[in-house]
Amino acid sequence: MNSKITMPIAIIVSVIVTAGIIFSVGFDDQPQITQTPTTEIVYVDKTVSEFFEGTNDVKKISSQEELKDILETSSLLEGNIYVNKWSSRGMVVAEGAMMADGLALMAVPTAAVAKDESGGSDYSTTNVQVANVDEPDYLKNDSKYVYIVSQNTLSIIDAYPAESAELILKIALDIESQYIQNMFLNDDRLVIFYNGQSDDEIIPQYDFVPRRSYSPVTHALIVDVSDKENPSIVKDYSIDGHFRDARMIGDYAYFVTNTNVNYQYPRLPIIMEDSVRIMTPDAFYFDNVEQFSNFSTLTAIDIFGDTINSESFLMGYSGTFYVSENNFYLTYQQNAPFGFYENSSQDRFFDVIVPLLPNDIQEQIKTIQNDSSINSTTQWMKISELMQESYNQMDKNSKEKLFDDIREALNEYDAKIQEETRKTIIHKISIDEDKIEYVAKGSVPGRLLNQFSMDESGDRFRVATTIEHYIQHEGTIRSNAVYVLDEELNIVGELEDIAPDESIFSSRFMGDRLYLVTFQQIDPFFVIDLSKDTPKILGELKIPGFSNYLHPFDEDHVIGVGRDTKVDSNDRVQQLGVKIALFNVADVNNPKVLDDFVIGDRSSHSEALHNHKAFFFDKTRNVLSIPISGDSDGLEHISTKMFAPEYNRWSGFYVFDIDTTNGFSIKGTITHSDSDSRYYGMGDARTFYIDDVLYTASQGYLKMNSFDDLNEINSIKLENTGKFIDYLEEPEMELDPIR
Repeated sequence: MNSKITMPIAIIVSVIVTAGIIFSVGFDDQPQITQTPTTEIVYVDKTVSEFFEGTNDVKKISSQEELKDILETSSLLEGNIYVNKWSSRGMVVAEGAMMADGLALMAVPTAAVAKDESGGSDYSTTNVQVANVDEPDYLKNDSKYVYIVSQNTLSIIDAYPAESAELILKIALDIESQYIQNMFLNDDRLVIFYNGQSDDEIIPQYDFVPRRSYSPVTHALIVDVSDKENPSIVKDYSIDGHFRDARMIGDYAYFVTNTNVNYQYPRLPIIMEDSVRIMTPDAFYFDNVEQFSNFSTLTAIDIFGDTINSESFLMGYSGTFYVSENNFYLTYQQNAPFGFYENSSQDRFFDVIVPLLPNDIQEQIKTIQNDSSINSTTQWMKISELMQESYNQMDKNSKEKLFDDIREALNEYDAKIQEETRKTIIHKISIDEDKIEYVAKGSVPGRLLNQFSMDESGDRFRVATTIEHYIQHEGTIRSNAVYVLDEELNIVGELEDIAPDESIFSSRFMGDRLYLVTFQQIDPFFVIDLSKDTPKILGELKIPGFSNYLHPFDEDHVIGVGRDTKVDSNDRVQQLGVKIALFNVADVNNPKVLDDFVIGDRSSHSEALHNHKAFFFDKTRNVLSIPISGDSDGLEHISTKMFAPEYNRWSGFYVFDIDTTNGFSIKGTITHSDSDSRYYGMGDARTFYIDDVLYTASQGYLKMNSFDDLNEINSIKLENTGKFIDYLEEPEMELDPIR
């Protein structure tokens, strides 16, 4: 463990106390007031605690008992007199309401058909951000087979050759979770993640009867699928907390779980295998004033062996992740400590308002403030009377000018305070197979859009953020920035005030460049140089619309997917159809739109707008496929006979040829709508290929079309076939027992 953090922090927080009452405030509670006397603010110095000395270093939690002491101290310092987490989160469920923990698979047998066991020579996989760092998805494929998890089932499809493709196995997972979305495929191993429940008996506060308290756990299920008709469970790991995200590098799967801190019954996260506890990860906390809302646990498992390692960090609720081949970056929005704004209101008065008052009034206020014989409530009464008398002696113009000066100064002060508190916290953890080591903590102003707002290049970490703060009488002030951080996450370069009054809608780091799209009424497309620590805008392009996702085409071209827009007569922005654009950035000082294509009207939607895994681009063939759903009347290039008549909605895929001479050429569409009035929508839409066959998947179908002309080769209906499904436990279909 390294402790390289030297960031300064505030060392004072406040506890709100009144004569005869206490405000008890928790994460989910509102202040409960039993009386209404005048409020007095009492300040507690953090340095009085052995746990919180203000160093901001990472410290190890040595035991369960020390965890209790740390949380108790943190509660007192943050003003949490007591929080009944058990009742506020509704963790107690009637006994027997949850399914029993554990897992078994029930198989739906299908007719065995002799097939060619060799797969294609070329195939595509999940669209990921970082090369060699796989991301989980509900659909995975290799050169021959397609694996799909949907609700609580796993389907295996023999997809190559396409002409004889068929569903060869559908198995139901006997688990609590009914909606599995995440898995990895590595050779003949699947890693399936699902959320489960653990249960304990606790006595609620001020009660006497033990009750069941159910806590979330994440299962990482390793399944051997070398025998496609008889998959076997190899490992069933369970880790405390909700599943957040995962990556796979080589033969190791890394995943993060979040466990809410239960202040009444705190405990360190644990890891179990087949319901047997195998380890308690090393746990750490940070010597600072942030609210500790949960444990973030990073776990590494060898999917072909028995190795597992894990570490837990007491921190804020984990948000967006970025993962390179060597480092795992956990980020979240900084939480201001309890009492911060009360402290701030006092500071803003004495630091901002008082210095602008007449000199004689300033001296009298200081005298009152330094009088230790009277409490703060009496002090304020005297100060307010003094100020009122001073105002009454001023003429109207002088008083209005004073008030204007004070408002302007307060706006500047408030903006600075908000910028200091509304930061993104970044934790850097190195990973190397089963080795996990905490490296550094840093922060940048503003908020992240998504994982594509971050990038690692050599020993530098680059971040793009949107910075917002509210100014009274002016509203929300907004701008954007790019920061460059070193190995220890210290800011070494920055470019601020990009596109004032706009927000980042998409970003993509590509080598020494950042392509950034912001939006308010038009789509500024920025080319930013990152070859040095100080970023610099090289070029800018303004066009109608915006891009939600950017994808590299080649070194000089970038594909954008978003929406077209127009401004109406009332100066309001109206969103129109789904828009794809090809940006030419060969001349970095003068980027251009080589071509664009608008699909449908404002009723149109694409999952690719918010999920990059739904976006497909193959550079070898220069083919683009994106899912589209929309009102059939507003869509071109579709078959009007194939849509859901009851809804008048079409769903399917638009497929394009792309080149740097002609831009986009519509290759055709692939319909996934039902003609029998069922409408599935286009969630979980994916495209991939095996050799010369383009495969498109949705909730309803897996379709196989020729890459050349999009003629349909085969189609498999995945859900709602209208047939009986028998879950049989035939001996030859049973899974090997969990080991």
